[in-house]
Amino acid sequence: MSVSEFRGATVNEAIEKGLATLGLTKETARIQIVSEDKKGFLGIGKKEAIVSILPAVAEKETISDVTTTSSTQETNHVEETKEEVSVSKEPFKVLENLNEQQTITELALYLTNITAELGAPALVRVERQKELVMMHLDTKQSGMLIGKHGRVLNAIQYLAQVFIHRVSKDRLNVVVNVGDYRERRQEAMERLARRTARKVEETGQAVFLEPMPAFERKLIHGYLTQHPYVETHSEGEEPHRYLVVELKRNVF
Repeated sequence: MSVSEFRGATVNEAIEKGLATLGLTKETARIQIVSEDKKGFLGIGKKEAIVSILPAVAEKETISDVTTTSSTQETNHVEETKEEVSVSKEPFKVLENLNEQQTITELALYLTNITAELGAPALVRVERQKELVMMHLDTKQSGMLIGKHGRVLNAIQYLAQVFIHRVSKDRLNVVVNVGDYRERRQEAMERLARRTARKVEETGQAVFLEPMPAFERKLIHGYLTQHPYVETHSEGEEPHRYLVVELKRNVF
């Protein structure tokens, strides 16, 4: 079953599970019923409902100037060596125990199919940064793949993480990027970390941040690791996991 498909005792239950998992609403999701549930007779022949859910893209959507990038903005080029992954459109197939290179290639194919489904086809370009693999989605419609406040891109990121978890035999850290969105978010996370730490110091009260992707939580945690007065920890379940910033114990 595709990582964008969800099961439930009924169609409504499958939809609710999928929306909750992806952090979407019915208004921000593209929902397709793959197969309806069957009650069977005395439990025989009973089947769960299966639905496919992907982030929906509004034709006219306001893009935040802090968290998004213009659809006409060119992708920033970095000095690190990059390699392009050649992919072709094929149906999703069941994969498991793949090595790193196989996982990256199959993920590139998967992301290519998702962007085509969203109406913003992209070339997937791979950039290796030490222990991190950046999957750049090069497209002429970057705003559509980012979405308002980055919701579409974060949903794609979550699907990529689920895909890797299911098919790869090795741990692999992958970040999906469009244009310079992740770089701009990194700067925004640094400002948020400083502002939140200052608020915790002034009030003495813990601050609960909005849910965010794992790599963004790691950024804020990294910024505040050496802070003399505050510390961080995560709470909640993906994709609604969030950071708590609070005073260190026995500081004052």
